[in-house]
Amino acid sequence: MKKLTHILIQALVCSVAFGQTTDWRSRPPDLVVPAVTQESPSAGQRVSQTTAGWESTQVHHLLHLPADWKSGQKYPVLIEYAGNGPYSDARGDTCDGSVESCALGYGISAGKGFIWASLPFIEMKNDLTSNAPKWWGDVAESKRYTMATVRDICARFGGDSQQVILCGFSRGSIGCNFIGLHDDEIAKLWCGFVCHSHYDGVRTGWPYEGADKASALVRLKRLGNRPQWISQEASTAATETWLKSTEIKGDWTFVAMPFPNHSSAWVLRDLPERQKLRDWVARVIKAVP
Repeated sequence: MKKLTHILIQALVCSVAFGQTTDWRSRPPDLVVPAVTQESPSAGQRVSQTTAGWESTQVHHLLHLPADWKSGQKYPVLIEYAGNGPYSDARGDTCDGSVESCALGYGISAGKGFIWASLPFIEMKNDLTSNAPKWWGDVAESKRYTMATVRDICARFGGDSQQVILCGFSRGSIGCNFIGLHDDEIAKLWCGFVCHSHYDGVRTGWPYEGADKASALVRLKRLGNRPQWISQEASTAATETWLKSTEIKGDWTFVAMPFPNHSSAWVLRDLPERQKLRDWVARVIKAVP
């Protein structure tokens, strides 16, 4: 009964305070994600890159060095996974599943103080290896590319290997655990996680192997005491219920968004929730030994 009351209260607050038609578009953006170029990485630029070992493929990721970037200095790193594509809804929220659609990292950093990279999942079809717009592609290859790219960013551009946060929207949010905690090797990379809209294990029956609660629990046990930001449009009740059922005592921060949009573009607006997220990230980074 208490769980049902919690869900109803969250839904009522969202409905009464913001209505059925209000979304984050009522607030003009104060940030614009930089356009992608094919130039060499440099301060303030968002450039397309392919990690060594995949040069003969169509795989690529996007790298943004902060406007205050200087060679020889260390910077925390935001690694981001995109949502599934193609997606669109009646509100006009869309996602094409590309690395170009990512926005969380830029909203968190505002282009300063953090290295931000948008990474793909990789599919291998008909002798063509490329970015996967939907789901995970080849899980082993996706994991391998993530690990190699994070290590390259830290080695070549001053990323601090002890301060790497994994972020994701929708598919990418599920991917924070599904890929980011897939095994002990990749799980070691992260000091924290930003999971926006969906969470691994909450919903079963997704069209891929391992989309069940037992498998999700195995992955979740690799989290340890590392913090996770967990946000969702309207309500986080389903995720809270799932995590409580696991009896794992995690460092979770739950934020129910006061709008119905299935989108990551809210971080490009001056909203209280964005400031909460920025404050949370600052605390995570500061807590790293």
